Amino acid sequence: MTASALTRPGERDRLVVKLGQIDWRLVAVLTLIAGAGTMMLYSIAGQHWQPWALQQIGLFGAFLFLMIVLAVVDLRVWFAVAYPTYAVALLLLVAVMFVGHSALGAARWLKLGPLHLQPSEIMKIGLVLALARFYHGLPARDARFSWKLLIPLAMILVPVALVLKQPDLGTAILLASTGLVVMMLAGLSLRVILAGIGAGVAATPVFLYLVSKGHLLKGYQATRFLTFLNPNADTSGAGYHIFQAKIALGSGGILGRGYGLGSQSQLNFLPEKQTDFIFASLAEEFGFIGCVSILVLYAAAIFIAVRVAQTSHSHFGKLSAAGVTATFALYVLINGAMVMGLAPVVGVPMPLLSFGGTVMLTVMVGFGLVQSVRVHRYTEVSKGSGALM
Repeated sequence: MTASALTRPGERDRLVVKLGQIDWRLVAVLTLIAGAGTMMLYSIAGQHWQPWALQQIGLFGAFLFLMIVLAVVDLRVWFAVAYPTYAVALLLLVAVMFVGHSALGAARWLKLGPLHLQPSEIMKIGLVLALARFYHGLPARDARFSWKLLIPLAMILVPVALVLKQPDLGTAILLASTGLVVMMLAGLSLRVILAGIGAGVAATPVFLYLVSKGHLLKGYQATRFLTFLNPNADTSGAGYHIFQAKIALGSGGILGRGYGLGSQSQLNFLPEKQTDFIFASLAEEFGFIGCVSILVLYAAAIFIAVRVAQTSHSHFGKLSAAGVTATFALYVLINGAMVMGLAPVVGVPMPLLSFGGTVMLTVMVGFGLVQSVRVHRYTEVSKGSGALM
């Protein structure tokens, strides 16, 4: 009998142990959210299984399997590929500037044969990994406030600038917000945080003035922002999305109009009803109770992921899991605020609920990392070159 044959039972046993360490509660919650999304897509399509609704089911099944595969990947492998993932994503973002494929007025994709790759989605994971690895080897005193913090700040600002150039304001906000959250969780001084908030508040009037004069943002982005400030100025034009979304939200009442009976979505008054504004479709059909129920599921996923971050014995594991969770939470927060008119329309979907494979892939890869942190929560990660211990 060969030596390799002798090791196979042990390898299988270790795999079984790792699979047992996966947080299956998180798997169940994510499946429920995706199931609710599929149910809404079926309703929006007039209670017919349109190809894109069936595609959503198939993609979630494939990405769920991918998440489980990534969960058993050693945390030290994630550590080793952190900087390379960030570097590749950054190079692809630069490539978009020169050979990017344009659609809907924005060049955000790289066309590779039949595939359309969106590098900004890779950057959402790459940035979290790179920041977590940087702070893993940084002394706590330097993480509070030192010149070395210019490095993570540059790591955030460079991809944000490249994404804004595409233009993609929603993804830029997500990247910047996630990066700042990781910096704060890594131990950034409270004085620096408060000073940053104060500077942001003080700069708000200047920002609004520049936007109103057509500076800083692209034409349609500035229009969206100004519409947010005065949504009733043009309800049949720039403010149409928000106006119709508010009608859908309000008409749902407490219990909703009923499954498949949402007039705003069924009669196509609500734009982007299967993507950016699917939460408004859900509110119309299931009312306040339905909205609260889905938000409870999101809160459960966030709570479980935060607990995973807290229990990790590795600083890299803590920050990477927390960063992924922050991105997921920001998706929910921005989309919910956008649909309710509390934030400008920036094209951020509701994760797993909205139709779209690209964002779903990013979310599930991120939760694969979170699950890996849980499975390998006792694993120590080298602070050196990134080679496996």
